[in-house]
Amino acid sequence: MSDPRPVPRAVVSLGDDPHQTLRLLGARAHQLRATTRAADHYNAQDSTEDRNTGSWLMSCALQLAEELATDIDGFARALRDSPADATVLRQTVSALRVRTHQLHAAARAADHFLDQDTHEDRDTGSWLVATAHGLAQKLAGEIDDSVAPLRRPALDKGMIEPHDAQFARRVAAATTPVRGAA
Repeated sequence: MSDPRPVPRAVVSLGDDPHQTLRLLGARAHQLRATTRAADHYNAQDSTEDRNTGSWLMSCALQLAEELATDIDGFARALRDSPADATVLRQTVSALRVRTHQLHAAARAADHFLDQDTHEDRDTGSWLVATAHGLAQKLAGEIDDSVAPLRRPALDKGMIEPHDAQFARRVAAATTPVRGAA
């Protein structure tokens, strides 16, 4: 019997800059954080439609978590084969792998319990959604902390037009309030 789940895609490659790859993974971690936050919000609502929306969002978060875990695993394998100067990055990615798999497990359990019929199971699922959201926040923050800030290229200030003092005086005169008209 074939597995109905699609084969996870491998989108991670080291390319020229492993830090850029980590930034892309961080962006996806933030998407996962937002999805778990929304699922947590909707699961806390009173209406059945809102709770169904929260359950659907958690199913989406589960898929995102599975893809992110697969990609971080691939990134870790690629780093393992890289030069020895990437030791610190390897240790960082190893810690991120642990957090990602914790998040995937929490999302999977939450999705399972939210699909159950009993009130107790749905309560457990709601608690697990909150747990997954907390883990997603930690993961996104840890990736943000592990990536060096990206510096933007310096602007060519010659392209900026000089300040037009005459135009600024006209605007100021046109917008000056009349005294005593308050």
